[in-house]
Amino acid sequence: MPQKENKDKSSFFQDVWEVVRLIPPGRVTSYGAIGAYLGRKGSARMVGWAMNASHGDDTVPAHRVVNKQGLLTGKHHFDVKNPMQVRLEEEGIVVIDNKIQNMDQIYWDPSIELEL
Repeated sequence: MPQKENKDKSSFFQDVWEVVRLIPPGRVTSYGAIGAYLGRKGSARMVGWAMNASHGDDTVPAHRVVNKQGLLTGKHHFDVKNPMQVRLEEEGIVVIDNKIQNMDQIYWDPSIELEL
C-alpha cells in the first residue's frame, strides 16, 4: 500500500502508479480521488502528470483514470493503435462521446476501497 505523506515528485508518481495498479478491471477512478487518498488533496493535475509519465509501462492501467465527471481527458496520451476508449470498452465500460456511462456504478474510490 502506498504511503500517504508528502514526498518529492518521483516518489509521488510511484505512489500514484501503485494505487492505479490496484484499480480492478471494469472500474475507473479520478485523478482527484487518487491525490486525496495519497494525502495530497488538490493534486489532480499532478496525478495527471504521473499518468502521462506512466505511458510505456504496461503494469500501470492508466486508462482507468478519468476526470471527476468521467471524461476521457487523458485520451490524447494513448497510442492510436490501442486508445483509452478501446481499452475501457474491452473491460466492459460503456463510453459515449468521450464520457464514461454509469460512472456512479463503476467508480472506484481508493479512500473507500482501500480503507484508509
